[in-house]
Amino acid sequence: MGLKVAVQMDHVRSIQIRGDSTFALSLEAERRGHALFHYTPDRLALRGGVLTARVEAMNLRDEEGKHFTLGAPERVDLSEMDVVLLRQDPPFDMNYITSTHMLERIHPKTLVVNDPAWVRNMPEKIFVTEFQDLMPETLITKDPAEIQAFRQEFGEIVLKPLYGNGGAGVFHLTKEDRNLSSLMETFGLLFREPFIAQRYLKDVRKGDKRILLIDGEPVGAVNRVPSESDARSNMHVGGRAEATELTAREREICDAIGPALKERGQVLVGIDVIGDYLTEINVTSPTGIREVKRFGGADVAALFWDAVERKL
Repeated sequence: MGLKVAVQMDHVRSIQIRGDSTFALSLEAERRGHALFHYTPDRLALRGGVLTARVEAMNLRDEEGKHFTLGAPERVDLSEMDVVLLRQDPPFDMNYITSTHMLERIHPKTLVVNDPAWVRNMPEKIFVTEFQDLMPETLITKDPAEIQAFRQEFGEIVLKPLYGNGGAGVFHLTKEDRNLSSLMETFGLLFREPFIAQRYLKDVRKGDKRILLIDGEPVGAVNRVPSESDARSNMHVGGRAEATELTAREREICDAIGPALKERGQVLVGIDVIGDYLTEINVTSPTGIREVKRFGGADVAALFWDAVERKL
């Protein structure tokens, strides 16, 4: 069946297609004969209860540097679309939150993926705390004394912004590190929200595994190994992707969280696992689709559209 699919994303000209999951999803939609329409979040408009966006018809090619063609802009009622993909990258800020409120006006008549209300209500570093038995010791606070005591208790910790993304602002601090107070002062100037501290997991040197789930079921994974000079495993800061298989513990984690993801309309989710511990549940714009396929794993984009088409 041919669907009308609007993709709310960062501008298509800015993406790096080799590793971009939104591009992979859109390419598969086009392969199936679905009509693609591109727009950025700043083109949303709500008037008289009608949500519109200035969209452009989009055609894609899997060719670096000439990967897209856009038609002339046209303002359309988004309720006339069959599907809206909510795919702009974080930061998860008030701008992002506002777009979820606006998209709620058309969902589920138009299927918004992932469900915008639950994207808003399950922030990635907070939602994970519903599963205390699966995650490392974690503290969410802006109180310097609490963070100092947490570091004293565990020795090595990771400190990061609560609503950060892509590894930005992630610091590994040892017990002897004298920069914690200064770092908290800097965070206090940059962020109004609390910070998140976690016990440092030495297994991160073996990799931070990204596991992708469709409708709560694991469908693929890729291991991301940090470089020798960095504590972060994110690939855009030098992490190395490698093939991997799911362990029994990782399947146990997926089984535990899967029902909640499916119940809350989170069709595509990426979780991060270090060693035996779940560290994040990514629902805003999960990545890793192209890497999984590149290493011989499942075609996650095809599985995604199978799931969406079943819902329709």
